[in-house]
Amino acid sequence: MDNIQESVVASREVPAESETIEADVNGQVIKKNGKFLNETPMLDELENGPWPSFVTGLKEMAERNKKPMLRGVMDQLEYSYQTKSGYWKGGLVTVKGYGAGIITRYSMIKDKVPEALEFHTFRVQPAPGFHYNTKMLRGLCDIWEKHGSGLIALHGQSGDIMLQGITAEKAQECFDELNEAGWDLGGAGAGIRTSMSCVGPARCEQACYDTLQVHKKVLDAFVGAIHRPERNYKLKFKFSGCSNDCVNAIMRSDIAVIGTWKDDIQVDKEEVKAWIEKKGMDNLVNNVITRCPTNAISLEDGEMVIDNRNCVRCMHCINVMPKALSPGKERGVSVLMGGKNTLKVGTMLGSMIIPFYKVDTDEEIENFIELAEEIVEWWDDNGLDHERIGETIERCGMKQFLEDVGLEANIDMISAPRDNPYYKTEY
Repeated sequence: MDNIQESVVASREVPAESETIEADVNGQVIKKNGKFLNETPMLDELENGPWPSFVTGLKEMAERNKKPMLRGVMDQLEYSYQTKSGYWKGGLVTVKGYGAGIITRYSMIKDKVPEALEFHTFRVQPAPGFHYNTKMLRGLCDIWEKHGSGLIALHGQSGDIMLQGITAEKAQECFDELNEAGWDLGGAGAGIRTSMSCVGPARCEQACYDTLQVHKKVLDAFVGAIHRPERNYKLKFKFSGCSNDCVNAIMRSDIAVIGTWKDDIQVDKEEVKAWIEKKGMDNLVNNVITRCPTNAISLEDGEMVIDNRNCVRCMHCINVMPKALSPGKERGVSVLMGGKNTLKVGTMLGSMIIPFYKVDTDEEIENFIELAEEIVEWWDDNGLDHERIGETIERCGMKQFLEDVGLEANIDMISAPRDNPYYKTEY
């Protein structure tokens, strides 16, 4: 702390004639004699090694854009590394009509590192499937460099574009320009968060439903709840087109909508034959058949046979043989509830509540939205403060939850497939 304090004070003293000073347009010192404000030996260690370093990137950005805010954040992070403590605190920064969308960060050591006094983050909603064009992205970058630090993270765990580093004074003007350019703020605080969807049928042949359409309709239905937090805690939707789960919905969303199929895997025998001729029978055995988690694939008379009754839709065989195998024709979604990272109960994966549901028509999608609204209201009535919906279900019981939201228990609602103490092992 003393080193940082001394360095900051020194940077504000009148320079000697032999010193060279680089400052921003407001006269704040960026570099002295070719060096940044303060030394950061612990951060500098992160520049060593073969991989790109965020430290190098921040240094270059602070120098190029003349942003003392970025340099101050690095000074504060250096001190956090030294003391093994964090020095950011929350607060409230909003724009007109919105109660969410801005993550507030005020420095607890502003007297030591005034350049890091404020470092708020805009959460900007992406389009479903992360579809952008270069004009939109260039415009976004120009607005952010004008009003903020220029630092951008793509994307947060909820899918937001994270514009990191702005003062409260500039927040409204920056938002107005972003909004005029077609961008909107996402969720923050105790409410519905920004949703995320994979690229779906736009570019992936494995998608079992239109993730983009379902995401858009759910977003439209919950847009008010995203902008104005009013719940016990946060709740996230995520939409994956198949069980490859490219947006990590099962692990990181309260309501996960995962594409699946109800009938048999489609098999193109000619493509299977071509794959074996190219890759070899050993590859088929070692990389496909023996890696099926439920032993649903076997060889019979030199041909690959799939026991679809035991298929758990893990996608491994389809991923390895994408031309030969593909999802079945009767496609829909599975809905899982309660996925989240560590909090009260600990890390949880989503629990199956609807094994198969069709979302092909507007009516079917509207029915899903009505169910989602019913689920959110149940959580609002039964949940405790700062409790995710999976934790509420854990506390109240799955049986009670299903009864209250009008869902019937199903044998497919399992927590551990094939967990049986009487399982017979053949030697």
